[in-house]
Amino acid sequence: MKHLLCVLLCVSFIFPLTALDTQSYSFIDHLLSISQAKAPEIYEDGVIFTFPSTYRRVGIAFAHEGYSRVYWFKKLLKHDDIPPGASKNQSGNDLVGFKDSGILFYVYEYPREVRELQYRLVIDGLWQRDPLNPLYRTDPSTGLAYSVVTLPPPSPIRSTYDAPAGSLRFSFSAAPGERVTVAGSFNNWDPFMYELEEVSPGFYLLTLPLPPGKYQYVFFYRGERVLDPNNPRKVYTRDGRTASEAIVP
Repeated sequence: MKHLLCVLLCVSFIFPLTALDTQSYSFIDHLLSISQAKAPEIYEDGVIFTFPSTYRRVGIAFAHEGYSRVYWFKKLLKHDDIPPGASKNQSGNDLVGFKDSGILFYVYEYPREVRELQYRLVIDGLWQRDPLNPLYRTDPSTGLAYSVVTLPPPSPIRSTYDAPAGSLRFSFSAAPGERVTVAGSFNNWDPFMYELEEVSPGFYLLTLPLPPGKYQYVFFYRGERVLDPNNPRKVYTRDGRTASEAIVP
């Protein structure tokens, strides 16, 4: 998923953002607000790494993966105010309406079990620590420096883990007498199949038996797609939308 996220964000700067929901747009809007390369930033469930685009190629590799794979940074493209009638040759851009922000970036959705990211950069073919990150250590066995990002503790997922084994329990609070449904990867995102029961005024509940695995889902309330307000875990789906995620052990 973390690889998909990086590709998704890059593509989103080239194609219109109207296909993305509010949460996904919020993440991209934050990314586009970055004005210069800086130390890594934790935002939602990911870490945003940036670097000046004056370098030809920048990659990143992580200690918990044994530095076995390099993830390459992408150019952060922003909207360019091109005068009416100007061509891409006149503006100097390869993409009409976009300009190079001077920033390379990579977004990494860190594993929930990892409490500290240890990483090194590959800058124009040379391995080194991140010069924009003041936090680093030196490996005593090799003498090589690596950069460090301290991660927050994982947030508990409350609304879906009080269910019997082999099931998920979905709860939602709203005005009494409403219709609330849930859709997700377990029913091909059908918004009409599963309706929550109003077990008390304004409190809706549904328990679904499901095999072990990860499931993405959203609620539908008054025609709107709504993330689970009691579940801080959010992921990006294949179509670029944001969904809540829960696990059946």
